[in-house]
Amino acid sequence: MSVFTDSDRYFFHQGKGYEVYKKMGSHIGAENGVNGTRFAVWAPNAKKVCVVCDALGWDNEQEMEPSYDGIWELFVPDVTTGDAYRYAIYDSEGERRLKSDPYSFRYELRPDNASVICPLREYKWNDGEYQSRRNNKVVIDKPMAIYEVHLGSWKKKYKDEDDPDGFLNYRELGDELAKYVSHMGYTHVELMGICEYPFDPSWGYQVTGYFAPTSRYGSPDDFRYMIDTLHRNNIGVILDWVPAHFPKDDFAMGKFDGTPLYESADPLRAEFPIWGTYAFDHGKPEVRSFLISSAFYWINEFHIDSLRVDAVAAMQYADFSREQWRPNIHGGHINLESTNFLRQLNCDLTTMTNGYLLAEDSSVEQGITNDVHIGGLGFVLKWNMGWMYDTLKYLSYDFHERRYHHGELTHIADYAFTENFILVLSHDEVQPEKASILHRMPGSYEDKLGGVKALYTFQFTFPGKKLLFMGQDYAQDDEWDVLKSLDWSVAEEFSHRDVQRTVRSLLSIYKENTVLHQDSKNPAIFEWVNRDFADANIISYIRKNPWNYDEAVLVICNFSPWYHNDYSCGVPLNNGAYTRLFSTYDNLPGCGGPGELGGYPKLYAENNPCDNRPFRIRYGLRPFESIIIKFPKS
Repeated sequence: MSVFTDSDRYFFHQGKGYEVYKKMGSHIGAENGVNGTRFAVWAPNAKKVCVVCDALGWDNEQEMEPSYDGIWELFVPDVTTGDAYRYAIYDSEGERRLKSDPYSFRYELRPDNASVICPLREYKWNDGEYQSRRNNKVVIDKPMAIYEVHLGSWKKKYKDEDDPDGFLNYRELGDELAKYVSHMGYTHVELMGICEYPFDPSWGYQVTGYFAPTSRYGSPDDFRYMIDTLHRNNIGVILDWVPAHFPKDDFAMGKFDGTPLYESADPLRAEFPIWGTYAFDHGKPEVRSFLISSAFYWINEFHIDSLRVDAVAAMQYADFSREQWRPNIHGGHINLESTNFLRQLNCDLTTMTNGYLLAEDSSVEQGITNDVHIGGLGFVLKWNMGWMYDTLKYLSYDFHERRYHHGELTHIADYAFTENFILVLSHDEVQPEKASILHRMPGSYEDKLGGVKALYTFQFTFPGKKLLFMGQDYAQDDEWDVLKSLDWSVAEEFSHRDVQRTVRSLLSIYKENTVLHQDSKNPAIFEWVNRDFADANIISYIRKNPWNYDEAVLVICNFSPWYHNDYSCGVPLNNGAYTRLFSTYDNLPGCGGPGELGGYPKLYAENNPCDNRPFRIRYGLRPFESIIIKFPKS
């Protein structure tokens, strides 16, 4: 007897089976008074499909029952939680393939790869108060400062022969992350490499288990505890999710029933050569049901706040990483099937769940964060890859050379309001052979540290949400190594602790000042004061609400090692005291921080025009000093 209703089948084959994971895969229960597990798998071109299980002996095939629409089912008595299983799939030629279950909720710890029977729901959640406050409709108006984490290399315990990886459990990670992230003041954690994957150096971006948190750090309920703990500390959780491609491992989804099932049958669209992976066929309704139900699964069953969709550009362009490619029906290079999939995903997920989607997108296409009904893709936010590339490129030049590249830095404002952006300094920029953020900077070690603090001041005051990869907030010396823990001993050194305190102060100021976190596509929230001081490596700008200066702040970033003892900056008002909120020198002894000499001195505007404004303030700007100044009430 099938557990699939006619409605289940209809929506699955229409690409709208968003809760199909509740029927596909393995589900523990009782039938006719007998305890066991019911299995279901989609393999429409198979000649025969069997369940094989360690509890019954791997050679003992349990033949499944076919249906007219390619879904195979079977109830197997006396197998239950913790038992490993696979599907033995016989293709049309009778060749046998052993496959793990694409809908499995858990897998063996790599290098083993069998599916593991696991209940869908057992965990008792304690994040009700957090959930009651969630509202994905107002994300753009709220602070978002993301701490990007790779769990396996954030911290490790002592490794030995019995535990060569030294991974912490999800529960340990949840407790420690909640403490650190709360102390620093981040609003969200973004998790890399959670969906099960076989190859550590892929960082989790070659997924074989779209419904299973990786077993590297524990069980699905351990992972739920981690999310629960973060939520109870008012920390949102973002999950990296990869619907563009999947690896070619024999046990996984490739040629699942002997034919291209999840991947495209078109050889010009079937693969991404750049990654050596298969490309999902987003035009196939059953593939859309698989992927969108995975998104619903993480949000509904694990309380994930948001999914960060990886490699959006790869899905948008039919010619992405391909020398030979198939044009669309109009002769163009946009992959219409994939873009329609993204629109469907965004529209239905934000309408039917309390989650939302972020785009990791390097394309030049406009409208990634526009609503679907006006032709956009419907993402809430998009990674600003241009800001990351252009800023780091500018900062890599010697101080005297930067004058010739100043436009690369200031050009960022010309497109800052075309999308709803996140300003990212992500894992991509500190991976092996790219160097750490610290060592992208020229000059002495002290210069590099000063440059990092100036960069972070720029990031946390420029329009857009914020993201820092782990280790960057204390300026780790070494580039990131997925096989090693962060070097936390560096954070104990005074100069690096100073960087960490700077980030903590910036996080606080960012959250407390509405003009710094109410981002929109309205250019009136940003105003250049001087974008042309190229010789000095200095930029200055104002963040304000669109109508007045009541809550405005002035930001001055000095990216050079040069003193400006009488630096003048134009301002529009002369009706009260300007208050210095922050300086990158705040934590350095004897440098006039808020705790010294009675706090910050007030600044008063002079009736001298400057920077095309009627008044000016003067300030002794020190090497690499970047400051935030609060306007008087207008």
